[in-house]
Amino acid sequence: MKILKKYNPAFCGGIASGLLISIGGTVLLSVQNRVIGAILFTVALLSICKLNLFLFTGRVGFCAESFDAETFNTLIVGLLGNFLGATLTGLLMRLARPQIIDAAVTSCLGRLDNGILDSFLLGCFCGVLMYVAVKIYRGGSVLGIIFCIPVFILAGFEHSIADMFYFALAGMINPEYIGFILAVIFGNSVGSLVIAALWRFSVQSDNQRKE
Repeated sequence: MKILKKYNPAFCGGIASGLLISIGGTVLLSVQNRVIGAILFTVALLSICKLNLFLFTGRVGFCAESFDAETFNTLIVGLLGNFLGATLTGLLMRLARPQIIDAAVTSCLGRLDNGILDSFLLGCFCGVLMYVAVKIYRGGSVLGIIFCIPVFILAGFEHSIADMFYFALAGMINPEYIGFILAVIFGNSVGSLVIAALWRFSVQSDNQRKE
């Protein structure tokens, strides 16, 4: 019971975040102008940050600042919540918005053509931008979200939670999908952690020079 109480915020917040990311993905697939869709997608991360919900890709980079077993467990529970929220929303959207299924299928087939290594690298670059977006937001500005999210979408970088939604909507949850999504999750994590570590070392070095 204590364990459930401890991780309930991450799990429930994770489900809610998966839902919100899926709404952003629905908008992206629904509009003809990809730039407008990418800009409107920002409503997802803006809502998640404002409501203090749990999004794996927005949290994992901060492990570079502080990491322990409880942090790791929270990340896994939150990621599971993200998966459930995004996948269930994708399945529901198959019923509610069947007209965008073809767009999701085309998008997912293109993603699978990238291969595991490319998917990992594209996930890394998305992870960099996700950390930057949330870091700037925590500093008191939404500009990071408004610019970083459209950039990663238009650049073709891979966001694991959004991809969970796309594949569920496309009805393409299969062994090939599992390999792809694991590569993207790992890529998002590595990209976020690397930029976070570089930022931290840069600030520490700058502070030492000033002293």
